[in-house]
Amino acid sequence: MLKKGDHVSWRFQNGETYGIITQIHTKDFVFMNRRRRASEEEPQYEVTSEKTGKKAVHKAKALKKTQG
Repeated sequence: MLKKGDHVSWRFQNGETYGIITQIHTKDFVFMNRRRRASEEEPQYEVTSEKTGKKAVHKAKALKKTQG
């Protein structure tokens, strides 16, 4: 189970990056002017890249827990 503060990695079009989970969304929300679906059963995780400081949102299946 992923939780706030966990260090995770995820893939994107240029490879893989690393970051920290900063928020867990369990209800529908808006991120970067787009409506995102989330629920208790399928939360979405807001992450901040350690490389760039940019934020992104991913489902659990896209994230891999790493050593922090």
